[in-house]
Amino acid sequence: MDETYVKVRGEWVYLYRAVDKAGKTVDFYLSRKRDVNAAKAFLRKAMKGQRILTKITLDAYAASHRAVTDLKVTGELPKRVRVRTSKYLNNAIEQDHRRIKQRLRPMLGLKSFQNAAVVIGGIELAEKIKKGQFKLGKLGGRTATMPEIWQAALAA
Repeated sequence: MDETYVKVRGEWVYLYRAVDKAGKTVDFYLSRKRDVNAAKAFLRKAMKGQRILTKITLDAYAASHRAVTDLKVTGELPKRVRVRTSKYLNNAIEQDHRRIKQRLRPMLGLKSFQNAAVVIGGIELAEKIKKGQFKLGKLGGRTATMPEIWQAALAA
């Protein structure tokens, strides 16, 4: 789990993201604030529909650690989940941020928070398709190009 910055309407907002150890995207969450409540909201969203966590690797940001501790106290997160802080183990997500930033940089800017969430959601979806996180049988299979997949998805 990690967060990065994205500019929306001239102000920085925070994009929380998580990847598993295989580099597959787990979830993302766009927030106006970088605090304990935002980290908790992201963790709750990321845990829905996922298998039970065993380890979480965080950076040194204290609010993320406090959020995990609070979720353990309330019972939303199992007590046996190990929390690790490692700059080097977090490299997978730091490199994954690069793909999102590369797509956002040439845009003329995100004009509203809601539109930013939709655009980033689309970028995340495209990256998940690229990583092979979806079964694309009806959409053209593994040999289909990205435009063909999008065309089939939009037509469905």
